[in-house]
Amino acid sequence: MQFAYNDEQQMLRDSVERFGDEEWSAADRLKRLEEGAEGTARRWAQMAELGWLMLPIAEAEGGLGGGPIEIMAIMEGLGRHLMTEAYVSYCVLAPALMAGGGDYCTALLEQVGAGKARIAAALIEDEGYATAAITTFASMDGDAFRLTGVKTHVEDGADADWYLVSARIAGSMGDRDGISLFLVPRTAEGLRVQRFRSIDGHRHCSLEFADVVGIPVGGLGEAADRIDAARDRAIVAHLAEAVGSMEAAAAATLDHVRTRQQFGVLIGTFQVVQHKVVDMNIACEEARALTMVAASQLASCGEASSLIAAAKVRVTQCGLVVTRQAVQLHGGVGTSEELIVSHHLRRQMMLDIAHGDRDHHKARFAELNR
Repeated sequence: MQFAYNDEQQMLRDSVERFGDEEWSAADRLKRLEEGAEGTARRWAQMAELGWLMLPIAEAEGGLGGGPIEIMAIMEGLGRHLMTEAYVSYCVLAPALMAGGGDYCTALLEQVGAGKARIAAALIEDEGYATAAITTFASMDGDAFRLTGVKTHVEDGADADWYLVSARIAGSMGDRDGISLFLVPRTAEGLRVQRFRSIDGHRHCSLEFADVVGIPVGGLGEAADRIDAARDRAIVAHLAEAVGSMEAAAAATLDHVRTRQQFGVLIGTFQVVQHKVVDMNIACEEARALTMVAASQLASCGEASSLIAAAKVRVTQCGLVVTRQAVQLHGGVGTSEELIVSHHLRRQMMLDIAHGDRDHHKARFAELNR
């Protein structure tokens, strides 16, 4: 299979690299993490000016209609520089869930593309990663729907202005029928938001709903397939991020073993170290190939769910192997805050469980291929 970015996609990739070099260099990473919401807002506005935020949004919704390959070009750079901006959550997942949802959704997505609104998807509960594993319920109260329940993990939800919530209007836990999507503003009465920071610097939250009014998105009781399709887009974007991250960790490790001396000898001259570096690069190439295939299949509108589940399992496994080995070859200093490879390992650990861990996607692959 031949895969290469076209000229426009390569220019997009290069622009992300320049932005990452300026804003998220390894030397400035700890300072960036300490900036908090103010620094994130400044960089988000810059990304909006560059047109990145509207890229994944459909043209009918006020965006540029970019596909999985264009998103991959952006996500590689975000992964390579470990940017904590919530691009996948706000610009890939939420727009995919809201596409075709009506005039209200279109108006909100135009604000997302302009960097003036941030929407996080609240899909996960204690029962697991499956789309139908939810008990949050939406009941009619006059002309409005009121939501009751708990979402235990909302990826990048700490700074969101709106939440896109999956809830039942019928059925019980495990039923795919009866699931709907609802928009809830952060300031909604009865909504409790508990924010927390994960080990990779990203800011998430959990949500508790107590008779919270929600705005329906799309057809009532028919959201399960829409959620699955949107998650597939988000997973492929995260795979590209994982590839960029592991390749950066491998490159940093190669530089280290070429210059690090132990007892007067460069450690890169030892054959066992050379073999480990080769294994890291093979894993990176394998992950890149799988991500390219998954993105290309998704872009061609073919049946991609099975392939994406398989790619999720293997690419995240490769990412953990590469970054753990990077830390190992750096020695004790590899675990320190000041060394970038430790941050790559932390991000790979979180990408491993984003939108379903490996066990979930192994089971999903088996179910799709029965």
